[in-house]
Amino acid sequence: MIKAKVESAINEQIKNEFYSAYVYLAMSAYCDSLSLPGFANWLRYQYQEEMAHGMRLFDFLLHREGRVKLLAIDKPKQDFGSTVELFEEVLAHEQMVTGMINDLYEIALGENDYPTQVEVQWFITEQVEEEKNAANILEQLKMVGDNKSALLMLDRELAGRTGAEE
Repeated sequence: MIKAKVESAINEQIKNEFYSAYVYLAMSAYCDSLSLPGFANWLRYQYQEEMAHGMRLFDFLLHREGRVKLLAIDKPKQDFGSTVELFEEVLAHEQMVTGMINDLYEIALGENDYPTQVEVQWFITEQVEEEKNAANILEQLKMVGDNKSALLMLDRELAGRTGAEE
């Protein structure tokens, strides 16, 4: 049986993962409105990945005989400025999620909940990749600057994301 403090923290993180999905879906729609379908595609795959993360925690909690309690999800921002500003937000968001995952791990550690520590370790490793990917795209966008041709080339590259690399 899972302890109440850990169960509550996992429910909170399920909400956070679904909120992250919602943020990425809003970002995808924004990029579509800018006629950047490759960026929209990349962000839509981020949405799907975050949904999968939420469901992974959802199923983990059920397997531990915990109770899933779905919490309210805030409305995401709708406008993001330039692609550089957007990916600054992507990176900041991933850094925030990393902090949340670290907090969840600390709770599991404090409660001597070894199965949750093992599960959350997967998320810790995943966050290293998430931050790296966001930082790489942000740096490429900074290199592109005002060069619209280079932006379109990057957009085409991001259109190639299929989710198979997840």
